[in-house]
Amino acid sequence: MSDIKVPEMGESVTEGTILRWTVAEGDAVQQGDVLLELETDKVNLEVSAESSGLLESLLRQEGDTVQVGEVIGRIRTGDAASSTTGTASAPIGEEKAAPAPEAAPSLPSSPKAAEAVSPPPAESGDTSAKASPAARKLARERGVELGSVPSADPIGRVYSGDVKSFADGGPAAQTQPAPQQPAAKPSASPKAAQPATSSDPLKPVERQRMSRRRQTIATRLVEAQHNAAMLTTFNEVDMTAILDVRKRRKDKFKEKFDVNLGFMSFFTKAVVGALKAFPAVNAEIDGDEVVYKKFYDIGIAVSAKEGLVVPVVRDADRLGFAEIEKSIAGLATKARDNQLALSDLQGGTFTITNGGVFGSLLSTPILNAPQVGILGMHKIQLRPVAIDAERMENRPMMYVALSYDHRIIDGSEAVRFLVKVKELLEDPESLLIES
Repeated sequence: MSDIKVPEMGESVTEGTILRWTVAEGDAVQQGDVLLELETDKVNLEVSAESSGLLESLLRQEGDTVQVGEVIGRIRTGDAASSTTGTASAPIGEEKAAPAPEAAPSLPSSPKAAEAVSPPPAESGDTSAKASPAARKLARERGVELGSVPSADPIGRVYSGDVKSFADGGPAAQTQPAPQQPAAKPSASPKAAQPATSSDPLKPVERQRMSRRRQTIATRLVEAQHNAAMLTTFNEVDMTAILDVRKRRKDKFKEKFDVNLGFMSFFTKAVVGALKAFPAVNAEIDGDEVVYKKFYDIGIAVSAKEGLVVPVVRDADRLGFAEIEKSIAGLATKARDNQLALSDLQGGTFTITNGGVFGSLLSTPILNAPQVGILGMHKIQLRPVAIDAERMENRPMMYVALSYDHRIIDGSEAVRFLVKVKELLEDPESLLIES
């Protein structure tokens, strides 16, 4: 027998939610087969079988919260898997065909003989004790009570054919009155829609359980607002120079580095330069101490299917434009494919979020605790700008926002940080020197 246990998922993760089982009781599994998908606060991960055999039991169901190290299922391995009652000659995962009703032996006339061949009663509370794994699986799928299914087998074993015949109203179902169908239970899956509860049939509603990640996002955003003295300052950036550089260099850049020259590399470089000038924005609070970080791991907020995630570009101060673009593109792809590892999400010192890709013109981003600063980018929009006392021009402008923790960052420091970012972006060549 082999236990299916919840694996270690990182030092900060102690529990997860079973998002879905990819196998069912009675299925044959091979070592390395994916058994289930676990959802944690940060990432989803697949749990594989450590041995081959027959999946004997699932101890926890979809939607259940489970702890690291907890046994959530069992696999019958080795010879035991191939010697289950009534299936000694069948390979793992296959059941012996149920005898046809007409092939059943005729009933004996002697009461003692009848007693000898009558099926023994199932143990109390275990109506599936004499059911094959495939029959139990089919009964779950069809909503059939196994205790109500008659069997044509001499020893009373219920096979999938019996369940199917009973569920379809066949001869097996006619041997006794159909049991009262129990009320359907709502699915435990985090994504399962719940019945509408509106009292007005013309105004239907739908309830949907929040995923673990969405619950975590909600909790941490509220905590950030409750635990930090959060304030936001704004400025605007003239994007003319960056757009000109991208226009002139993007083709050669793509040809040389096999990656597009986007805006995020410019903003990452500008943020690193400003963090070096204002170290408090790259710090965090630990009790009554301020921890100043001498490295620059920049989190880039990415919108994934299950909610916002913030993978981290490591040592951004040591990377060139192409390396930053490749790193961001790789992390974004992993986020969309739900392939991010915990190591991709841990340890950022500052975050950049770009609402402009969705059309946002202005917003106040919320801190990604325990970080004390986050920069919000927004939509580039042509606006009339005064060049001097006599001239006006339409320029591609972007509003930028810095949310910061006022407990350790003074207002003047935050404003000067954002001005520094603006200056570096409006003079892209300076990014090669400042960062």
